[in-house]
Amino acid sequence: MTPAQMIAFVDELYGLTATGQWDAVAERLTDDFVVVEADGLPMAGTYHGVQGLQDLFAKVMGLMDVVAMDRVETTAGIDHAVTLLSLRFADPALAPAELCEVFRFRDGKACAIIPYYFDPAPVLAATAAKRAALA
Repeated sequence: MTPAQMIAFVDELYGLTATGQWDAVAERLTDDFVVVEADGLPMAGTYHGVQGLQDLFAKVMGLMDVVAMDRVETTAGIDHAVTLLSLRFADPALAPAELCEVFRFRDGKACAIIPYYFDPAPVLAATAAKRAALA
């Protein structure tokens, strides 16, 4: 894949996941696809396949009141693309979570997504705020 194709792929994948088109998402993932969320985050763990990605998506939305996922920029290299993101929360007093998601590609499909959070504090604060609102 060329860098332009990888960037277009990432844009399309975000659109498909945001609209719940999981069958179309599955067609774009390798059989051994994984997402790895870092220890220390409330959604830490390794998620496998399209079902794992869907489970992670539901888990994140259940843990935090995310109202927007702003894509700042995507850049690409030989076999990967990196997207800069900002997660905004329903409570405007909460700072947005800033992160990069690294997409790895093999044979024209995504084989991994690895998010890197600049600072986990906004995620932890958003999770705590939702827990407090539900209490």
